[in-house]
Amino acid sequence: MLLRFLLYAAVGSAVSSATLMPRLDNGLALTPQMGWNTYNHYSCSPNESIVHSNAQALVDLGLSSLGYRYVTTDCGWTVADRLPDGSLTWNDTLFPQGFPAMGEYLHDLGLLFGVYQDSGILLCGSPPNETGSLYHEAQDAETFASWNIDSLKYDNCYSDAATDYPNVNYAPSTSPEPRFANMSHALLQQNKTILFQICEWGISFPAHWAPSIGHSWRIGNDIIPDWRTIFRIINQAAPQTDFAGPGQWPDLDMLEVGNNVFSLSEEETHFSLWAILKSPLIIGAALKDELTAINDASLGVLKQTDVIAYNQDSLGKSASLHRRWTEGGYEVWSGPLSNDRTVAAVINWHNESRDLTLDLPDIGLQHAGTVKNIWGESTAQDVRTSYTATVAGHGTMLLELQNTTEAGVYSTAKFGNLSGQTTTFGQIYAVTTSSNYTLTIYFSETSSSTAKITIGSSASNSTIATQVPASSASISAKIPLTAGSSNTITLDTSLSIDAIHITAPNGTYYPCTNFTLAGSSTLTTCGTGYCQPVGSKIGYISPSGTAQTTVSVTTSGSKYLEIDYINNEIAFDSSWGWGSNSRNLTVTVNDEDPVRIEVPLSGRHSELFGPGLGWWDTATLGLLTTGWKEGSNEVVIGNVGGDEGFQSYGADFVGVRVLD
Repeated sequence: MLLRFLLYAAVGSAVSSATLMPRLDNGLALTPQMGWNTYNHYSCSPNESIVHSNAQALVDLGLSSLGYRYVTTDCGWTVADRLPDGSLTWNDTLFPQGFPAMGEYLHDLGLLFGVYQDSGILLCGSPPNETGSLYHEAQDAETFASWNIDSLKYDNCYSDAATDYPNVNYAPSTSPEPRFANMSHALLQQNKTILFQICEWGISFPAHWAPSIGHSWRIGNDIIPDWRTIFRIINQAAPQTDFAGPGQWPDLDMLEVGNNVFSLSEEETHFSLWAILKSPLIIGAALKDELTAINDASLGVLKQTDVIAYNQDSLGKSASLHRRWTEGGYEVWSGPLSNDRTVAAVINWHNESRDLTLDLPDIGLQHAGTVKNIWGESTAQDVRTSYTATVAGHGTMLLELQNTTEAGVYSTAKFGNLSGQTTTFGQIYAVTTSSNYTLTIYFSETSSSTAKITIGSSASNSTIATQVPASSASISAKIPLTAGSSNTITLDTSLSIDAIHITAPNGTYYPCTNFTLAGSSTLTTCGTGYCQPVGSKIGYISPSGTAQTTVSVTTSGSKYLEIDYINNEIAFDSSWGWGSNSRNLTVTVNDEDPVRIEVPLSGRHSELFGPGLGWWDTATLGLLTTGWKEGSNEVVIGNVGGDEGFQSYGADFVGVRVLD
C-alpha cells in the first residue's frame, strides 16, 4: 500500500509545528468518518434488534444522507471460544442471523458495516469473556473480510503479556504500536479496503505512529457522561491538532449528543468542538429502539449541516486553541476552512448566559465581510475588529467568517473616516499596552514633493509630525496603543491614504534561567533540542513554589505575555473523576492580584517511551496581565490556588515573552 508523506504546520499558538509521520494512503477517510456505534448508550449489551432499529433510524431520520454511514457493533457481540478452525464467531443468541447477514442488512440500507475487536486476548467489557485478536490477527482479518466489513474499531484491553494481561494497563511494558501494526498489516492483505480505527486511549502518543497504519486514533481515555469530560478531552487534543489531515484523524471519542446527559447548549458545544477539531463524528445515542427515541432538539444538533460541513471540509485542517481566559471562563478555538474561510468557536465555560466578544485579531483576522453565527442563527456583515453575541451557559459561539482581512490591516475604506485633510481610523486593536507599535501608512499615490503628516493616537496626548519624502509609497513610525479594540489613530495630511498596517512589538524574552527560585521550584536541564527555546525548565511549582525576575518596560498599563510552558499530566486513571489534562500557572506583577491560566497538555511524545516522557515538549499560551508600571517590575510565576485543583503542582515553566 502506498505511503505518502504529508507536511502540516501548526495552526494557532498552543502548539509548535511538526512534520507528520507517513500516512496510510488507501483512499479512505479523506474526511473524518461519520456513523453510529452501540457503546455509549448500550454499553457491552448490543443485539441484532438494537443494531437493525438504529440503522434503520439513520436512514429514516435523514442522518445517513448527511454522512453518518458507518454502523459499528461494539463490545458484547462475540463469545469466549473460537470455532474449531480457530476463527471468530458471533453470539448467536444476541445475533441469531449472524454477522454476514448483518453486513447485508446494512449494505442494503446504503450503510457501512463496522465491527469492533481488541488487540488483546479478550475484548473490553469481559467478563463474560469475549475472545480478542492477539496472536490471531491474520486469521481474524481474513474472517472480517469474508463478512464484507467496511471498518474495524480495534481496542486495547487485556493486551500486556508482561503483566499477565490486565483488563486495563495505562503503563504497559512495551508500546501498543506493534500489536496495532500487526492487525493493520493483516487487513491490508485482504481483497477489500477496510477503515482501521485505532483505539489505544492515547497511550504512547499514537499521533506519531498511528497515521502510518490506520485512519484515526483515539487521543485519550473514554468520554464520560458528564459535562467535565469536554474540558478534559479538548485539553488533550490541544498539542496534536496539527496532526489532523486527509486520511488521518485524531479521535476525541464517540458523541454523547442525544443521550440526555448534557443540556442542549452543552450538546452544541460538544458537537461544535468535535467537528472543528476534525474528530470522527460517531453518534453514541439511541436513535430508535423499542424503548427509546432521540429527542428532536438533539437530532437537530446532529443534523446541523454547517457544523457537519466544517468537519468534512476538504482542506482537512483542525482548529486549534488560540486564547484562554481561565478566570473569565471562556476561550477561543479557530482554524482555516476551504475557500479562504475561517471557523471560530468561543466557549462559555460558565453555566450562565452572557455576552462574549471575539476579537478577530485573536484568530489572525481584522475584518470579515460576513460572519455567520451558527447556533445564534444570525448573520452579520462588515464586521470590524470584534464581534459580540449572547452565548448560553456552557454554550458556544460558533462562527464562520468569510471575505476576511488579516490582522493588523486597516483599509481606509473599511476603517477610515475622512474629514478635510484628517483621516481617523477607528476600532484599532492592541494585544498589549505599549508605545512600541509600528504604524505603516500606505498612500494611494506618491507625491512629487515632500509632504507633511501628523500622527495622533488615542493612547497619547501628543502627536508625531514627520515628513514624507517625495515619491514615497509608504512611511512608518512608532506609536502608542492601549490593550483592547477601541483605539483610534488620526492622520493629518494632504496625501490620500489607502490603508494603515499595525505591527505589535516583539517584546523581550525572559528565559527561566534568569528567574530566582523559591520554595519547591527546581531548575532542570532538558535533552538537546527540547524545552525550547531555552533548553531548561522550572518544575515543581507548588502553591508555595515560585520563580521571580525583574522586568523593565517603557510604558505602564496592561501587558500581554506569551508563556512557554510544559504539561504532560495525562488523565488516565483520573479521567473517570476530576482529571482534566490541565495544570495551573499564575502570574503576579508588583504584588497585584495573580492572573491564573489553566494550561492544556503540551506533550507531543510518548509519556512512556518518548524523550523526556513528554515532559520536554514546550507549548505557548498568552494572557493579559495588569499592574505594570514604567521602569522595573517584579514578576512572579507561581501556582496560586493550585492546591484547590486536582493536581497541586503547576505546569513547568520555560520562559515568557513580555510584549512592551
